[in-house]
Amino acid sequence: MFEDHLRNCLDGLRKGDKTKEKLDVSDDRCFVGFDAYQKVIDCCDLVMLATPPGFRPVHIEAVVKAGKHLFTEKPVAVDGPGIRKVLAASEEAKKKDLCVVAGTQRRHQAGYIESFKRIHDGALGELITARVFWNGGGIWVHKRQPHWSDTEYQLRNWYHFIWLCGDHFVEQHVHNLDVALWALGNHPIKAVGMGGRQVHDEPERGQSYDHFAVDYEFPGDIHVMSTARQIEGCANDVSEYIVGTKGHAHLEPGNYRFKGQGLSRLRLRNEVNPYVQEHIDLLESITARKPINELKQVAESTLTAIMGRESAYTGKAVTWEQALNSKRDTYPTEPLVMSGQMKEGAVPRPGTYELI
Repeated sequence: MFEDHLRNCLDGLRKGDKTKEKLDVSDDRCFVGFDAYQKVIDCCDLVMLATPPGFRPVHIEAVVKAGKHLFTEKPVAVDGPGIRKVLAASEEAKKKDLCVVAGTQRRHQAGYIESFKRIHDGALGELITARVFWNGGGIWVHKRQPHWSDTEYQLRNWYHFIWLCGDHFVEQHVHNLDVALWALGNHPIKAVGMGGRQVHDEPERGQSYDHFAVDYEFPGDIHVMSTARQIEGCANDVSEYIVGTKGHAHLEPGNYRFKGQGLSRLRLRNEVNPYVQEHIDLLESITARKPINELKQVAESTLTAIMGRESAYTGKAVTWEQALNSKRDTYPTEPLVMSGQMKEGAVPRPGTYELI
């Protein structure tokens, strides 16, 4: 979107010891602006999407329409209309035999894969509950500069506007929620949540909350407790606890602990960096002509996060169907221009924010 971001990235690649000899990016293949994504798609065989998630449904749709293979970062949308667009693109990608991998890298991490082989083979017995957390410190924020328009300010400070980020419960905590769906093999049917802004009240925080807590109900009356926080100086925990009738597992990247009769810690040597492994898996699926398509999987994990956020925003129970069929389209209705005016939405307040 911005010339300075493009140049900083390109300069870094040109100077990098592992990239400078392999780099082949001429100036005529450097694009800036709201239509830059389409120009990138037109000159690539494999497209990587790592822009703010508010744009992701539009970009995914365009990549699949062009018949290109895809790596997409998570989350894949920030609202129900976006999820519906992604689910439609998933079906179209299947028809075209396109390979799609998502940035839920735990799905490609050896320790998690081996842990879930144990879990799904019955090591924990019947699964009865889970707890998933992304409780950490603060996130970056950019103060508004005098020369920035409304549009440029929101784009450069994208993490704090719902239409661009979806709030940290969606943008970040989707990783842990994805693990819960992986464990239980299903999506939740209802969410009841709460949240708010207790510490971060600066104007540049936009609409974002600093804490969430959501109780998810899954089929079979299984409940998953989910919390996410971005506040400094607090107890941190970024991990997942899977509980069964015979024991429980405590999972976090690089550390896979099992407790129960006959259970022991999972120990792995030389685990490949999952941020590398996900791309290895994608490239191997392309060259082997054995398409993998993770779009539906990541869309359901994203929608799980969205329904939890909407429950916290409204203070009401939100069902899967309500979240999926929601008419709340957060994307701006007016064409985006960098010099444009764009009103900032109010911070969502439970009891007054409505589920549409």
